[in-house]
Amino acid sequence: MINREEKEKLLNQKSVVIWMTGLSGSGKTTLAESIEKELFSKGYFVQLLDGDNVRSGVNKNLGFSEQDREENIRRIAEISVLFINSGVICLNCFISPTQKIRQMARDIIGSENFIEIFLNATLEICEKRDVKGFYKKAREGYISNFTGIESPYEIPVNPDLDINTETLSIEEATEKCMAVILQRVKHF
Repeated sequence: MINREEKEKLLNQKSVVIWMTGLSGSGKTTLAESIEKELFSKGYFVQLLDGDNVRSGVNKNLGFSEQDREENIRRIAEISVLFINSGVICLNCFISPTQKIRQMARDIIGSENFIEIFLNATLEICEKRDVKGFYKKAREGYISNFTGIESPYEIPVNPDLDINTETLSIEEATEKCMAVILQRVKHF
């Protein structure tokens, strides 16, 4: 088999997993899409994974119980390993609400391959941004175990980046993230 280093040389990049965590509505996917465009424009090969594209396919059989959330993140971490072993930069946008779940992902992927970015926004702001109506449905009892309402979100203890999406524009947040990411994925 062709090893990771040879694939990275072919793609002219170092592969890494960028793990974005935060409440629903904190801006994970919006920021990841901006980072993806920025990296792509600089010649990097990137794959974005989020709840929409993972839960509609490989994890469609999972619900939102504590066990299912853990299995969801375990599968995502294993898929991420396949991407980094292929030389691909993987942008992951998942609430991943507990330190235990995030640590499991880091352990599977490897700390040396893992950049944790916390998208920091209050519950109040996230509810105001509720494009899909999840918070409203959770408050009305239509969605159970929703993170931030019935299920807790544990703020990361020591993320690589803490991005306050209430005060930073998307451009400013992208710039801060790119400064850290480019140090890890530089072309050969």
